[in-house]
This record gives sequence, structure tokens and C-alpha cells, in this order.
Amino acid sequence: MRIAILEDDLTQSEMLRWVLESVNHKCHCFATFKSFQTALYRDSFDLVLLDWVLPDSSGPKVMHWIRETLHIKVPVLFITSKTDEENIVEALNAGADDYMIKPIRRGELIARVNALLRRAYPELTAPEVFEITDLEFHPKFSTIVRHTKRVVMTQKEFDLALLLFRNLGKPLSRSHIQESVWGRDTDLPSRTMDTHISRVRSKLALRPEQGFRLTPVYGFGYKLEQVDHEGKSSDLAKIKRQLAEND
Repeated sequence: MRIAILEDDLTQSEMLRWVLESVNHKCHCFATFKSFQTALYRDSFDLVLLDWVLPDSSGPKVMHWIRETLHIKVPVLFITSKTDEENIVEALNAGADDYMIKPIRRGELIARVNALLRRAYPELTAPEVFEITDLEFHPKFSTIVRHTKRVVMTQKEFDLALLLFRNLGKPLSRSHIQESVWGRDTDLPSRTMDTHISRVRSKLALRPEQGFRLTPVYGFGYKLEQVDHEGKSSDLAKIKRQLAEND
């Protein structure tokens, strides 16, 4: 998963990055609230690790900003040296999903992060085969089936489709998509991603009359959402519950 680390202590920040990237998460570190804010205008993350004391703000203030600004509820894990009960209560009341006290232990950090991700994204722990409307996803075999017929796709097209459906209703930045499908260090021409998006839209018939709308988000990336027959957004929670129930 894609994780933002907001921590001004470089040593601590690099330690958190090292631990989480050792279990295949992708981390992006920010030393100030301003740099984190700037990143969120053009990027998207699956989880935020948040320090309490920052040079230009405080953890609770950042927490309030995240909950008031972001349309999608991103899980947030506070990491701090503060141990008083009132501080823990303040962080949780501000909207934090969990709280860890320094010094951080590797095993506990990984366990808490993975627990938060499972709760926030139940579709990621869906069974080997899961269904959304008339589409069957078979991640193990990189295959999508519609009406008993396999949809012919390349590996990258399948990876892109799976990413979009696992983030149904959530805007994904171009860098998020690139990192998840092509890798962080790939020098990817802009047109390549757009071409793959077009192919996925065509092969899976992602059109409003078929129940889905895949659209560009200007200056940001792309968003796939489920819509009703009139083109209105449907209830994403129902889809997430369906995937969770099949787990």
C-alpha cells in the first residue's frame, strides 16, 4: 500500500520507511505539514503516519485538516512520544484510527498498519475470486471473466483494472497509479498510462449505461465509480460490504 509519513525527525522517518518498505509497502516522507498539504493536492495515499509535534503545526491540527478536507476517509496512525491519556484521547477524538508510542517496535508497527489497512480496505483481503456486478476477478491468474468468457488483457491492463476496482470511488493520482502498476522508478511517458486507461475502459465496457464511469480528474489522475442507470454515483459502501462478506 501507499503510505505517507509525516515526521520531522529524519532518523525516525527513515526508520519507519525502512520497516514498512521491508514488507513491500511504498512510503513517502514529509518533514512539514506544508509539504504534506502540497503533495495531497496532486497525490493520493492509502494510509498516513502522523507525528504529534511538527515544525509548522501539530498532529491534532493536521488530523482535523485531513478529516475536513479529504473526501475519502484515509486511515491515520498517530506516532508520538506523548503517553498521557488526555493526549491519546485528543488524538482519537480528532479522528485518528490508532495510536503508537515511541520508541516504535518493528513487529507492532507492521501489525498495526496491516490491521488498519484490512479494516479500511476489506476488498484487499477478498477471496481469490471476487465479483463486482457482472465481472469476476481472479487475481491469482490475472484474469477477468464476464458472463463465463475471459476478457483478453495484458498483465499491465489487468493490474490497472484491479487497482481501479479495489479503489472504487476513490480518486487515484497519476503517480499512485504509476507506482502501483509500473513501479516507482519507471520512466513512464504520460501517454502510456492514458492509453492503458482507454484500453481498460473499452475492454471492460466502463460506461455509465453499463454501471461504471471512469473519468480523468483534472491535474490529478483518474477515478472509477459505480453509477446507476441515470449516471448517478451508487453506494460504495454496499460494494465494500459485499467484498468483506465474501472474505
